[in-house]
Amino acid sequence: MKNYAVIGMGNFGFQVAKGLAQQGVNVIGIDHDEEQVHEIHEFIQDIVILDSTDIKALREAGIANVDVAVVSIGEDIEASILTVMALKDLGVETVIAKAITTVHGQILTKLGATKVIYPEMESAKKLVKQMVENISYETIDLSITMKIAKLKVPDFWVGVSILSSVFENNHELKPIAYKHQGIWHTSFVNNNLLEKDDIIVVLGNSTNVDALSKKI
Repeated sequence: MKNYAVIGMGNFGFQVAKGLAQQGVNVIGIDHDEEQVHEIHEFIQDIVILDSTDIKALREAGIANVDVAVVSIGEDIEASILTVMALKDLGVETVIAKAITTVHGQILTKLGATKVIYPEMESAKKLVKQMVENISYETIDLSITMKIAKLKVPDFWVGVSILSSVFENNHELKPIAYKHQGIWHTSFVNNNLLEKDDIIVVLGNSTNVDALSKKI
């Protein structure tokens, strides 16, 4: 089993650490602020309060032994950069880092970050897309790997039976409910065909749910 470290217990880091813990993996939570790590105690036991830019402190906390480190430091770009540098110097194989600007992300990549993510930018893009295109598409994270999506039936599902294998074969998603003429259905016995104004709820891997959002 891989060992993970999540550095920075703000909103994003908290959710990542919580999600990993719910998957039953080993997680070390790190932050320099004691108040920031207070709530995560409910979900993970291994919490360390330290300055993540201090390579000696990271080594003493056993961070050199983790397989994956997630750097979720907020507005302090300098601390984010120095933390990624320290992790690479310690030999951490996979470093996933949060960035708040593209320049910040480019620097992290050049320093050796395996993957750079932009949570705020991605959330903003999604919101704009929904407002401009008037797309009804909502998701709920069940875990770090599984999601539920609620959406208006897209054109490529109009006329498709709710019992069809197309959902699993083409999209690797499982329908769990649909709304037709104002009535929700959760038991699929009849071979009912989806119509244009229906609402459907599907369950699947986060990657497949995200891929669906790009097709509608």
